[in-house]
Amino acid sequence: MGKELRNEDLKIELRTLTKDDYLGLKSSMIEAYSEWEGASYWGEKHITHLVEIFPEGQICILVNGAIAGCALSLIVDYDKFGDNHTYTQITGNYTFSTHDEDGDVLYGIDFFVHPDYRGMRIGRRLYDARKEICERHNLRAIIAGGRIPKYKDYADKLTPKAYLEKVKGKEIHDPTLSFQLANDFHVRKILKGYLPGDTQSLEYASLLEWNNIYYNEEAAHINSKKSVIRLGLVQWQMRPFPSMESLCEQIEFFVDVISDYQSDFVLFPELFNAPLMTAYNHMSGAGAMREIANFTIPLRDKFMEYAISYNINIITGSMPYLENGVLLNVGYLCRRDGSYEMYRKIHLTPAEQSAWGMVGGDQITTYDTDCGKIGILICYDVEFPELPRILAEQGMQILFVPFMTDTQNGYTRVRHCAQARAIENECYVAIAGSVGNLPKVHNMDIQYAQSAVFTPSDFSFPSNGIKAEATPNAETTLIADVDVDLLKELHNFGAVKNLKDRRLDLYKIINKSKK
Repeated sequence: MGKELRNEDLKIELRTLTKDDYLGLKSSMIEAYSEWEGASYWGEKHITHLVEIFPEGQICILVNGAIAGCALSLIVDYDKFGDNHTYTQITGNYTFSTHDEDGDVLYGIDFFVHPDYRGMRIGRRLYDARKEICERHNLRAIIAGGRIPKYKDYADKLTPKAYLEKVKGKEIHDPTLSFQLANDFHVRKILKGYLPGDTQSLEYASLLEWNNIYYNEEAAHINSKKSVIRLGLVQWQMRPFPSMESLCEQIEFFVDVISDYQSDFVLFPELFNAPLMTAYNHMSGAGAMREIANFTIPLRDKFMEYAISYNINIITGSMPYLENGVLLNVGYLCRRDGSYEMYRKIHLTPAEQSAWGMVGGDQITTYDTDCGKIGILICYDVEFPELPRILAEQGMQILFVPFMTDTQNGYTRVRHCAQARAIENECYVAIAGSVGNLPKVHNMDIQYAQSAVFTPSDFSFPSNGIKAEATPNAETTLIADVDVDLLKELHNFGAVKNLKDRRLDLYKIINKSKK
């Protein structure tokens, strides 16, 4: 040990990291990786973010107040990555967007001990603490990609597999791999190109796993997400309604019908409540739209009532909404547990702005449901590929798109863009629109729609990328099952991997929306 410390002088403390530990942490990192040529170090923003999203997973050991060792971790849904992943992928290109509180694996993203404190079993204490975290969260395993820094000395005569066997047999001592094997980890496989720049390991790594023998699969699955999810889409007929009560009767009819098929979601179209404008046809289009905005909150409350009583998650399409005098195009995710969230249309068409004076929203986010993460974009928004890509990076598996189009060419734009979003983001996309006409409502004369559910394009999915589609221009419902496990298979083993193969070294999309 570099520092001569008597036992009676030692004060050892194991605790979680804080943001204020960064300078001490950086100093320890530099010393720990001093022999690694070209090593890079976590920036303060990285450590701060880790502490914010998963404070319990960032642990350190202090010896007499100085950071002697550290272990950084994330919880991940391992099926999204499989055994053929890189360090960049598992960390979300160092953004830690891969952290998932509902995941099943504790993934070790860094582990080091200051050289002055080696020989004090600091590493073993850190590993034991990690195992406790894994058990406490009922995770099935700890997985990490481990460097094999001595391999460069043997690469001319041993393959990585042969080197591994020599280390296992204790014929070769590798400071990293030997330590991990001694701590009950086993090697799942050898990874190539795992950590770019690791010249000591020649960019090879051992994929290590420690299995949690206390893992309770039944307990883990009590609130687990469903694999096969049933979607119900409403292709709504625009017709005059004499009152909000009659409109609600029609809404409840569709909720009732779709829930009878044990559906998990029902999707309504954009501005499905436009028939309420009939009573205000003597006003300008903008004035009439502002008048029916007064019905939006009462309608939301009705949807919440139906979501609970019919045990179904409802995506309410969209409705006009006044916020501090500003007219927005919004909808609600009404969950069957009684909670709800508002979503807002981001991109407004020229007609929405000129005819109704609407303003776009400023939030781009996914929504958690009992069936996993979903995204919701209103009509024109799906024609902007950046938005669904941001949602995909947040873990979206199903994208819902309520739309309203008057002509077939307008519908074609929505349809083909939705299909493209399904392919490039490896997700399902459900679109629902309105049909019919409203002869006494300005700017709502005619409607054209063919509601549909689109899939990625690979062997596990329909060859045309269409799971189901409704009869064009007829009032109806569409019921379709989607299997989210197929998305995980596609992500790892697809003929092409659109999300994994992105050149993040050349480009990226930044979410600057308000939280």
